[in-house]
Amino acid sequence: MTASPRRLPAEWEPQSGVLLSWPHADSDWAELMHLVEPCVVDIATQISRFEPVLIVADNMARVQARLMVAGAEMERVRIVELPTNDTWVRDFGPITVIADGQPMLLDFVFNGWGLKFAADRDNLVTRRLHGLGVFGEHALETLDLVLEGGSIDTDGAGTILTTTACLGSPNRNPELSKADIEDALKAHLGAERVLWLDHGRLAGDDTDSHIDILARFVSPDTIIHMHCDDAEDEHFEELAAMREDLAAFTTAAGEPYRLVALPWPKGRMNRFGQRLAPSYANFLIINDAVLVPVYGDDADADALDIIADCFPAHVVVAVPCSPLIEQGGSLHCMTMQLPAGVL
Repeated sequence: MTASPRRLPAEWEPQSGVLLSWPHADSDWAELMHLVEPCVVDIATQISRFEPVLIVADNMARVQARLMVAGAEMERVRIVELPTNDTWVRDFGPITVIADGQPMLLDFVFNGWGLKFAADRDNLVTRRLHGLGVFGEHALETLDLVLEGGSIDTDGAGTILTTTACLGSPNRNPELSKADIEDALKAHLGAERVLWLDHGRLAGDDTDSHIDILARFVSPDTIIHMHCDDAEDEHFEELAAMREDLAAFTTAAGEPYRLVALPWPKGRMNRFGQRLAPSYANFLIINDAVLVPVYGDDADADALDIIADCFPAHVVVAVPCSPLIEQGGSLHCMTMQLPAGVL
């Protein structure tokens, strides 16, 4: 088989930095700014301990002042003023592949998770950053395929893990069949295999089952996943079926994956009485560290221990993320890693 000219790196590979989009009052965060901004300050500060942070914000001075007070490593922080709709940069930031040994930035269409929310400003962020020279001379390819970064995960060796519910959503690429989408992932991301989860969801999730709240590669032969052990919970059967899907997958060498279950946090509601979606699978891998979202739950400690076992060479950092799930996402959704060489 001829090697693909492109490769999507695994998240655990060396990075040049992490991209963040700062929350602002002209968004769904308006009533929660006093809660969410300290959380994002913590995320940016923790990342800056290990690698550079690139921040898109509506007010550079405001962000800079808050990070300085928090003790962020300011020499590793760059802030660019750009308009945005929201904070979920995982889904509208660049997806980076390696092409001919060099990073290439891919700018897919972001349509607000299947036309659910306004996305006109978010959809322009990657192109605007590239136009400002933030990514140097690296090529940018703008594509007409709707694809969010949180909807795919990779082992860095040609395998992509995703969900049928998200990529098959009729409000994303209605003209494409499942086979067409798979062909697009192979062409644009260098995928050699696509593993489709037919089950798996979390209540309170607006993304139609993004993979990064359900199951993630932690090595080429290991997948970590959310697991519900409460038979009375609405997620019990669906997540059990998801584990069966995962158990049926094999590595490129034909071996079963090692599956690692994450604990189940207690159900909680938002201020409107709607169930929220806390997920420990929404961790972020950076250089020498893994940032893990925690929710003030009894299961937090077990989740940290399990993830630490998966990354023995990394520092595991707990980041309180309860404010983020008020809008349906968590730590990984808030960030997009930029592989080595991009910045």
